[in-house]
Amino acid sequence: MKFTIRARLTASYFLVLAASFTAFFFICDVGFQRSIQASVNDASRSNLEIVRRVLDNSVDKGLSKVQKELTELADLWANGAIFEVAGPDRQWIYRPRQFQASVPKLEPLNGEALRFITTNLELQQYRIARQRVWVDGRVYQIDAAVPTEAFDQALDNFRLVEKRFLPPLVVLASLLGYWLSGRALAPVNRIIEGAERVGVRNLSERLEVPKAQDELRRLTETLNAMLERIENSVKRITQFTADASHDLRTPLALIRTNAELALRRPRSESEYQETLCRILATSEETTELIEKLLMLARADANVAQFRLEPVNLYPVLQRVAQKAKVLALGKGIIFSESVVPYSHTILGDEAALERLFLSILDNAVKYTLSAGQVSLLFHLENGQAVIEITDTGIGIHPKDLPHVFERFYRADQTRSRETRGSGLGLAIAKWIAERHGGSIKLESQLGCGTQVTIQLPLADEEIHGQYERVSEAREMPANLV
Repeated sequence: MKFTIRARLTASYFLVLAASFTAFFFICDVGFQRSIQASVNDASRSNLEIVRRVLDNSVDKGLSKVQKELTELADLWANGAIFEVAGPDRQWIYRPRQFQASVPKLEPLNGEALRFITTNLELQQYRIARQRVWVDGRVYQIDAAVPTEAFDQALDNFRLVEKRFLPPLVVLASLLGYWLSGRALAPVNRIIEGAERVGVRNLSERLEVPKAQDELRRLTETLNAMLERIENSVKRITQFTADASHDLRTPLALIRTNAELALRRPRSESEYQETLCRILATSEETTELIEKLLMLARADANVAQFRLEPVNLYPVLQRVAQKAKVLALGKGIIFSESVVPYSHTILGDEAALERLFLSILDNAVKYTLSAGQVSLLFHLENGQAVIEITDTGIGIHPKDLPHVFERFYRADQTRSRETRGSGLGLAIAKWIAERHGGSIKLESQLGCGTQVTIQLPLADEEIHGQYERVSEAREMPANLV
């Protein structure tokens, strides 16, 4: 059977209260009993000492005088306290009728230690202090008894109060607990109701935050933060889907248009070849776009895996530089490189790193006009491998700089029309750099050019303090294309 949190809290509260009250009354009962017993023992011991002092004062005056003094003392005592005294011959000097009727009979003591016993004398319970005492060189036995009926009645009354008030107290406290738990859980119900109202169509709605600075407020704020992250993720997915659809629709439309135009009428072989070349080029661009989309999708799903191993960046940058030279040569751009063969390595995926550097270089060549310059510089700094790619291209407007690493973002429409691209290159480059524990920074000035700085941590544990070849690398004559 399923119970609500409120019901379980109330049941737990009831059990804890019942156990607590029971333990409390039990401890009080035991304490009350011990307190009564101590009080009765003190009273009977005190009476025994009084009888002893009477014996001390009268024993040398004769037996009749002792009996007279004891009788007068017994008449003075109130509240039913009684005593008896036995002489050295173990014959009772003074003994009231209550002791004479005791069952079982009280036998004389053998030792001198003070003893306490509880017994009935004429159907009434007494607490008796018994002791053998030395008076004037002779041994006497004194039994001083105090009735316990008044104390027993007080204890019975206390137990009656326990029986009468314990169940109602537990029930009332449990009802109070039920009411309090309902009030405490009311914000939880409001959170549940608010969460039920949130759906895909109204992800912007947030839960009502309680005023109290407690755990429920923290829970609500955490849920609102989670809803905000979900909303942002859904927005990114929606935007990603829309942008991907738009970028895929254009090349597919071009392929279809070229094919339809070629089939409208008979054409020469050269015209067919020209059409097929356009279709092939568009298909290759589409394939590259799809590969980028798949890579980013795997990155979002956290299933993209890099094969991390020690990589020397020098041969990687050499291969990338050779490819960049070809790209630059095709546009009449001057390309320079300053890549020093350091022996240091980084932990990384060689193919991914090559894609990272080539993507940045491709952008630099793509957005640099003819006769412009693109340079590649590699050096070490503070335990980091630093790769700087600089161009003298058209630059980026300051308002576009915060968004250049966003997916499908194109700096401006004029630039987009002149140079085809998917707007995914820099997003992928940033993802690769961060997966290698590094960073990528872009600085640009409109009309002057752009510089991209990539920093990757070295695999060596030792932080190299001297880089004597850094200055030489910066001053090394450039290899011009």
